[in-house]
Amino acid sequence: MTNKDDILFFDAVDDKFERESTFKHNGSDLKSDDGENVDEQEFRNLIAKVVRQFVRRPFDNIVLLVGAGASVVISDGDIDANFGKTVSQISKDAEQQLENGKYTLDNAEVEVFTLDEVIDKVMYNFQVDDDDFNFEDLISRIIHFKTFVNPKDLTKFDNTHRAIEEIIKKDTSYNYDSKFFRHAAVLKVLSNLLESGKKLNVVTTNYDTVIEEAADSISMTVFDGFSFTQKPKFNGAMFDWNLVKDVPNVSTRELIYKPSVMNLLKIHGSLTWEYDYQNNVVRQSKDFVKKPIMVFPSSDKYSQSYQQPYFDLFVKFQELLKQPNTLLITTGFSFADNHISQMIISSIKANNGLSTLVSDFKLEGTKNDNWEQLQSLKNQHFDIAFLKATMNGDLADYLGGNDGDNR
Repeated sequence: MTNKDDILFFDAVDDKFERESTFKHNGSDLKSDDGENVDEQEFRNLIAKVVRQFVRRPFDNIVLLVGAGASVVISDGDIDANFGKTVSQISKDAEQQLENGKYTLDNAEVEVFTLDEVIDKVMYNFQVDDDDFNFEDLISRIIHFKTFVNPKDLTKFDNTHRAIEEIIKKDTSYNYDSKFFRHAAVLKVLSNLLESGKKLNVVTTNYDTVIEEAADSISMTVFDGFSFTQKPKFNGAMFDWNLVKDVPNVSTRELIYKPSVMNLLKIHGSLTWEYDYQNNVVRQSKDFVKKPIMVFPSSDKYSQSYQQPYFDLFVKFQELLKQPNTLLITTGFSFADNHISQMIISSIKANNGLSTLVSDFKLEGTKNDNWEQLQSLKNQHFDIAFLKATMNGDLADYLGGNDGDNR
């Protein structure tokens, strides 16, 4: 059932579906064939029809942007702690795990500062429970304050920073479970919308391996920028390759492409990446990675995007957004990340062939300046639509059914 506080379900230039005392389309009550007000299922079916008209145009390229919210699973009305967590939850975990001044690093218990002590030491203005507390800003202050730490506290301060990063790693490490995640359904529906030879492009800010595991569950081939070798090494040129079948004894120049192939751009790194002794970026099982390559939450993460391998990934993402006749779908992405958000907003303004479907668990209210800019562009008749839907909820159903869903 829907939450009675939720009002807006779909918002585009010419279509607005909302619920007040009744279900409405563009301000008018929706009626069924018998003249009665439509029920919730009929309402959702009408939204699905409009969404499918939006996404099933003959696009040459489809880009799916997957944010942290796409790894969140709701069970009995609450976020399931076994899967993705919000930044707020991670900061609370850090507070709890550091509260006794001890933490285990490299199998040894070390002294750390509590989160309250760190906040005081780096002169951050807010406590964890304050509305204005920002975990990314705090981590940035920790990074910048290191040069000013009293030498006698430096080891303890470093241990605290390492402990916070370790907590983030643990809180973002979980496995794909088809009973809770619906990534496979979304991947299959979107891949099926493309013509032969066209690859679905998935871009994610997440470190977890849920997308890779979801793709594997439906036998989808993933180009993630790494070589197809025994020890995969990062090479951005891999995104430009495809898989073609050799057809013997046929005199034709037509190519037969392998279906169900996708690009995966993990623009903030991955739990499965690390540097080898030659400083190559290599991929292996997350169980064996000691120091994963990850852009940890901080206000400085934008400068990190100019380092390798992130630079190649961001350049590729920008290239995708510049291509004509492209559909961009976002899920679990709040547009709070200014770097990525402004890249998208600039592309919408510059590329008349870019259509954008923004999906989120709630559409009402002021979220952030970037969200407001998107709303303004929609009102200026840019091809933008907003859909109340989540990756692990009803997004796949709105896009085209439950194909590929293993639940």
